[in-house]
Amino acid sequence: MREPRGWSVVVRHGILILLGLIFLFPFYWLVSTAIKPDDQIFQMPPAWVPHPLQWQNFPKALTDIPFFLYMFNTLRICVCSVTGTVLASSLVAYSLAKISWKGRTLVFYSLIATMILPAQVTLIPTFMIYKWLGWIGTLLPLTVPPFLGGAFSIFLLRQFFMTIPNELSDAARIDGCNEFGIYWRIVMPLAKTGLVTVGLFSFIGSWNDFLGPLLYLNDERSYTLAIGLQKFVSQHGAEWGKLMAASSLMALPIVVIFFFAQRVFVKGVVLTGSKE
Repeated sequence: MREPRGWSVVVRHGILILLGLIFLFPFYWLVSTAIKPDDQIFQMPPAWVPHPLQWQNFPKALTDIPFFLYMFNTLRICVCSVTGTVLASSLVAYSLAKISWKGRTLVFYSLIATMILPAQVTLIPTFMIYKWLGWIGTLLPLTVPPFLGGAFSIFLLRQFFMTIPNELSDAARIDGCNEFGIYWRIVMPLAKTGLVTVGLFSFIGSWNDFLGPLLYLNDERSYTLAIGLQKFVSQHGAEWGKLMAASSLMALPIVVIFFFAQRVFVKGVVLTGSKE
């Protein structure tokens, strides 16, 4: 095959750079608003370069609300969510991908069908169940459900497990290994890419979740960052500079994690659809 010509490489990279700048613009606007004086935030035409720079919005954003307490609460939920999702979803996915049992296909397609159901439909019944259990006002509604698995995570891991040759499992069974041993010692080490992908999805979803903490948490000491940012918005106005500064700090961990894990993340998403 011929190597691409120089001009085609330039055009291709130029398009990619342009698309990258388009996607980077909201984050730039977020950070620039955080360091703008108040009179420049809604200025028309917009002030693309803030002057003078209001760096004090960042330390004020950390002190005006208990930022680190909210971050700790958010991290607790994220750790439970990632751990529960990876363990529970991988067990179910292994059963659907590697163990032959009657009705497996029907259960899998029924599981996929639940993804069509909007979350708003089950919102009130779920809330009533948690209220009956006495979980309202605690972190349990946000930390326990991941240990029951999730349809999307099960689907991703099931598709990934299907790419692992069955000959490895058959050889382990011949050597006397049980199903849990095959799952833990053979499949899980080979599925690190898929597990990291599911873990990233779970972490990002829990980190950015606003509706769940809003519904189930009523004690300010257990608030997450997504709820805590609301304190910068009052009935008569908002402290936009501090709000954007706190939002920038909240978005920073997601950007850093995705920057270091992007190759594994993209590879995991691609491999999940490589085999039926």
